Amino acid sequence: MITSQLISLVIIFLFTSIIGVVTGSNSLVTIPVMLEFGISPANAIATNMFALIFMSIGGTIPFLKGDLLKRQDLSLLIILTIIGSIFGALLVIIIPSKTMPLLISISMIVVTIFSVINRDKGVEKIEKPSPTAQKIGYALTFALGIYGGFFSGGYVTTLTACFIAFLNMTFMEAVAITKVLNIFSSLIATFIFMTQGIIDYKLGIILGITMFFGAIIGAKFALKMSNLWLRRIFIITVIFLAVRNFLKWIN
Repeated sequence: MITSQLISLVIIFLFTSIIGVVTGSNSLVTIPVMLEFGISPANAIATNMFALIFMSIGGTIPFLKGDLLKRQDLSLLIILTIIGSIFGALLVIIIPSKTMPLLISISMIVVTIFSVINRDKGVEKIEKPSPTAQKIGYALTFALGIYGGFFSGGYVTTLTACFIAFLNMTFMEAVAITKVLNIFSSLIATFIFMTQGIIDYKLGIILGITMFFGAIIGAKFALKMSNLWLRRIFIITVIFLAVRNFLKWIN
């Protein structure tokens, strides 16, 4: 890879990590860019997943000082994510990769519709969810863990919407919690890729460090925003990515 391409990747990864702390879906941007620069699909997915570990850690650090991560069910959410991610890594060969853009676009459209209809969800603090909603939220955490275990694009975005819809989290809470869960999901997938020897560690470390600091910047900005503004940014980004991904699938 020539120097100009590396610089371009660093700039793109920095920008997406700053924005991605709130919106997720980094991989829907970063992986296609890596492919355009001549990196093989396997190496691009594996190296991107490796870099996401750094981003998730960086995005978590600013949230450690407050009460956002002091949920009683955080341990359960982590366990569900780990088990789901293991299943996802083992099932990677079952779902054709060409169907991913369509599946992601559909999920994002659903997320957008839900967010528009439920204006107060995620903006105002709501009491503890009903037992039924809570069970659905945990089941979806496990199911999305499976998805995140073999393909990261759109995972955090959909998980954020799930937490807001069924576990009554605010946008700020969901942003913080998903960063923690993504550490474990990315670690599981990265371990699988390590055994296959398809990670470009030199490039991954450079991009990982870039995303680490980008995520810290993004998280600090997020902490200064209201849940209403986080909601607006989330919806706009999800609509853009859903349309972009759908157009990519039909072409």
